[in-house]
Amino acid sequence: MESTVKEKAGSLGFELCRITGADLPEIVGARLEDSIDADHHGTMGWLASTMERRKTPRAMWPDARSAILLGLNYGPLENPLANLERPEKATISVYARNRDYHDVIKGRLKTLAGWFASKTGEEVKVFVDTAPLMEKPLSVQAGIGWQGKHSNLVSREFGSWLFLGAILTTAKLAQDEPETDHCGSCRACLDICPTNAFPAPYRLDARRCISYLTIEHDGPIPHDFREAMGNRIYGCDDCLAICPWNKYAKRTREAKLAARDDLSQPDLAELSMLDDAAFRKKFSGSPIKRIRRSRFVRNVLVAIGNSGSSRLAEQARVLVEDADPVVRGTAVWALSRLESPEKFSQMKARALQTETDSGVRGEWQSGCSK
Repeated sequence: MESTVKEKAGSLGFELCRITGADLPEIVGARLEDSIDADHHGTMGWLASTMERRKTPRAMWPDARSAILLGLNYGPLENPLANLERPEKATISVYARNRDYHDVIKGRLKTLAGWFASKTGEEVKVFVDTAPLMEKPLSVQAGIGWQGKHSNLVSREFGSWLFLGAILTTAKLAQDEPETDHCGSCRACLDICPTNAFPAPYRLDARRCISYLTIEHDGPIPHDFREAMGNRIYGCDDCLAICPWNKYAKRTREAKLAARDDLSQPDLAELSMLDDAAFRKKFSGSPIKRIRRSRFVRNVLVAIGNSGSSRLAEQARVLVEDADPVVRGTAVWALSRLESPEKFSQMKARALQTETDSGVRGEWQSGCSK
C-alpha cells in the first residue's frame, strides 16, 4: 500500500510523499514549550492555548497511527532577493504571489485521503497548516527534509520552496527513514535576517520577524523594525532565499502557485491607493486578503517611507487623511522620512490642531526628516 499511496500522490501533483508514525519525540514538544515560555510567539496566542495538543499528533487524535506527509514545490522563477533592490516596488513573499496554497493543496489532500480510506477502510484526517499539527518536525521524521537553522524545512531536491500537507490515519504503515541535518557550519540564513530574529540557531523570535510583523502583528509596526523592513510588504523570504541548497531548487510546475505578473514587482504607489473594495477584489483568492486592507496599507507605507522617493511622498500625504488611525500614523512616519524638515514641521503644526488619536499625534510629535 505504501508505494501505491506515493504513486497516487504523484498523480495528484505532489512532488514528495513520505510516511512516518503519528508520534513525535518529547524533545519536539519541549522546544515548543521553551519558545512559548520565552514569549517568542508574540501575539499568536493560539500557539500557547493549543501547545499540549501540538506536542505530538496523538495528543490531538489518540487513534492516529501513521502520518502521510506531502510536499508541493512552489519554487520561484527569479531570486526573490533581487526585488529588494527596487525601492519603489513592493516585495511580496513568494508563497503569496498567486492563489492561497491552502486552497490549492487541500482539495488534493482530500482526494488522496478519500482514495486511501476507500482502499483500506481506515479513518483519515487532512491538515494544511490549519490545526495544531507540527508539520515540519513530522516532515523531518518522514524524510521530506530537515529543519534548517532558520527553523524552516529544507529539501535536498527543492531547497526552501515546499508547501507541506499531512494526512493522519488509523492505518499502521511502514515508515520511511528520517532526514538528517545538512546545514553543517553554514549560517547564511541567520546572518541575512534584517531584524536579527534568530536568538540562536534553530530558534526564531517571531516578535522580530518581518513575516510576523507584516502578517500577524496588528497595530503600528514598532519603530525599531521599520527601516529594516525595506520594501517587504507581506512576509519575508530572505532566510529562505539565501540557503545554498536552493541550487537544487526548481521552478514550480503548478500554474496556481506561479507568481502573477501584477504581484512580482508591484508598484508601491498603486498599492497604497487601494480602498477596501479594490483591495478585496485584487487579492480575492490570495492569502494576502486575510490581513485586510488597513494592515496591508500600513505595510505599504513603511515601504514608501523607506523608498527615498519624493514621488511617493504624495501617496503618504493622501493617507494622512485615512479613516484608519494606524494607516494615518504610518503615513506620518513615511512623510517624516521623505519631506524636508521645514515642510514636515509646517504639516505637523496644522495636523496637531485637528488630530485626536493619541498614536497619530505621537507620530507627528516624534517625526523628524532624515
